[in-house]
Order: sequence, then C-alpha cells, then structure tokens
Amino acid sequence: MHETHRPGIVPPPTFSTLPATWHSENGTPPPRRLIAADDTLRAEAAYRLACEGTALLWQGDYPGALRLLQAMRRRAERRRSRSRSAPDSPAEAFRQHRLERARLARVLGMLLVPLASDHRVRLDRAPDVRAACLAAYGPLLDNRIVSLRELLGVIGAHEWRTRGVEVPALGARIHPHYGVFSPVRNEYVDLVARAPLPAAASDSPTAEDLGTGTGVLAAVLARRGLHRVLVTDADPRALVCARDNAHRLGLADRIEAAGTRLYPPGDGRSALVVCNPPWLPGRPASALDRGVFDQDSGMLHGFLDGLARRLLPGGEGWLVLSDLAEHLGLRSRAKLLAAVARAGLHVTGRLDTVPRHPRATVTGAVDLLHAARAAEVTSLWRLSPA
Repeated sequence: MHETHRPGIVPPPTFSTLPATWHSENGTPPPRRLIAADDTLRAEAAYRLACEGTALLWQGDYPGALRLLQAMRRRAERRRSRSRSAPDSPAEAFRQHRLERARLARVLGMLLVPLASDHRVRLDRAPDVRAACLAAYGPLLDNRIVSLRELLGVIGAHEWRTRGVEVPALGARIHPHYGVFSPVRNEYVDLVARAPLPAAASDSPTAEDLGTGTGVLAAVLARRGLHRVLVTDADPRALVCARDNAHRLGLADRIEAAGTRLYPPGDGRSALVVCNPPWLPGRPASALDRGVFDQDSGMLHGFLDGLARRLLPGGEGWLVLSDLAEHLGLRSRAKLLAAVARAGLHVTGRLDTVPRHPRATVTGAVDLLHAARAAEVTSLWRLSPA
C-alpha cells in the first residue's frame, strides 16, 4: 500500500479493510494502490498520484469530487496537447487517438466514490442516483467502490433512457438502456427507412435484425410492414432494451428476441436480413466500445458468411456500414468486396449518405480524425446470393 502521508490525504485504506467491494462494469481490475483523499488535496497532487497508478477514494463532498475530476481532466488535456506529435498517416492518427483516450480513461478512473448497497452515493450533497444505479447495476448485495467517471456515465445513460432519442424515421423516440449504443446518428436509420424492400417481402414479410442494440432498425422494419422481425444481440441487456422499445412503440407483436448468437437458432429463412455491425476493426475497451469496434471484423464476416443460407428466394441482406475504416487505413474497399464474393454474394445495389454529426461537419475541429470523419460515407449494401 502507498504509505506516504501528505497534506490533504488521510490514512490509507485497503480494499481488504474497507466495508465495500470494487465494482467496474468494464471489468477494470481494482487499483493496486489506494489512498483516501479529501477537499484539501490539491488537483496537481491528485493528478500526479493518478498518473502513478494510485487511486483516490474520495472523502469530501460530492461537488468537491466533481471539481477535482474536472481539474484532473484539464491537466490531462494540457499534457496531451504538449506531447502530441503530428501523425504521419490516418492509421497512426487512429492509433494515437485510441492511446490518448485509453490513458485519459485510466487516469480519470482513479478518482473513486463509495456507493451503498441501496445505490446511494455515500458523500455529503450527493444527488439521488438510486434509479440510475439500479438500472445499470441491478440489485446490490453489499457496499461498493466505483469510479466517479463510471458513475457519471451511469447517470448520463439514465438521462438518455428517461428522455429518449428522437428518431425521425420512426416519428418517435428510442430509449437506450445503460451499455447499449444509442442511435444518435440518424442517417444510417434513414437508409433502412428508404431502401426498397426485396421482392420476397411481398409474399413473406419476415426479417432478421442482427446485433439489434436498441432495436431501432427492427422498429423501422416493423413500421414498414414486416410482420415478424427476429432480433439478436450478443449482449442480453440489448435484447431487454429492444423489447422495451418494441413495447413503447406498440410493436411487441412484431418484434421477437431470438437470442445472443449472431443468427437466430434453427434453419429458418427470411425475406430480409439486416446487419449494422460495429464500423471499425479493433478491440473494444468498454461496453459502449462494443458498438463501435468489431474485433477482427468478426461480426461483419459472420454476417456475410451466413447470409446466403438465411435468405428466401428473392430475399436480400442489407449491410449498413460506414467507410470510416477505409479512410483510416484499417480496411480497404477491395477487402470488403472480396469478403462479399467469398461468401457467395453479389451487390445488387447501394444507398449512400453522409454524416451529420458535428465532428464530421464542423471545420477546423481539433481532432486527429477530423479529415477521415469529414470524408466518411455510410452505405446500405444490398446483397443477394450470387
């Protein structure tokens, strides 16, 4: 344990002596060194300790913890701007971006707060976060120690879930649950809303939505007249979220959860199979990262390789995919088309759209990936057996 006593630091606890257990939704292991800190700890000292790998268990009030976290973030941003070098390629820019994000998460994740088994933050002047923590963590059997950064994510996710995300293609709101990727980029949903349905849908209005997330694409398909939409997702929380949204939209009789494997069990066939896999090859570092990074492009290839045998005659598979990975040098268009051909498929059409989110449209953005984001095109690839 870190035995050094400094001004603003009270005697050091350990996880073995605390009446609480470590909790991390991302599976982050407990810090090796832990000290208790209060409002008299200066931000510079806190930041230095966090960089050294020492966690700070906050003993002051909740607003003080928020101020310290912001002060630590400012110091991390200043250090990043001083040490950043100009990348020599888009791929290097992406690598540098991910390293910076990982380091920031690691350092800021060192500020910890106590959470009681009834989901109350055990600090003076703390807000009531019981509903948010119950939704994210479920019932707790004991007191926990959590990262303040993670707790803020839990609170923010609950606000998204309560308020919902407006989806113009539905004329309604989708309510994302904690850990489920939110459909804030409506342009890809619009592609699914306007692509012509395959001929097979006239006789057999059935579809599958693989990796459904919030269920937004399944809802669009159901609203377009598909009578039965099977949805799958590797995360059971996403299936719960999709069912919840189906009920909210009055579509529960059309949308059916079909398990955590990529394709529904059995050898049934559908008129339409839709897949919007994570757009970037890479290893996810958090629950939300799984909505962005597809390790070894496993989901993309799984969808392509299994598609032909899942389609009815006249049916189609719709691959919704951004070309951001191509602009970053992570995957080429030639490799994508080769994977399509190897799966015994051919492209029967493609619809394109450009992103509307601020990071792609604001000029002069201070962002290593701005050039790639500005050039990004999202496509709906219409695929049929060759």
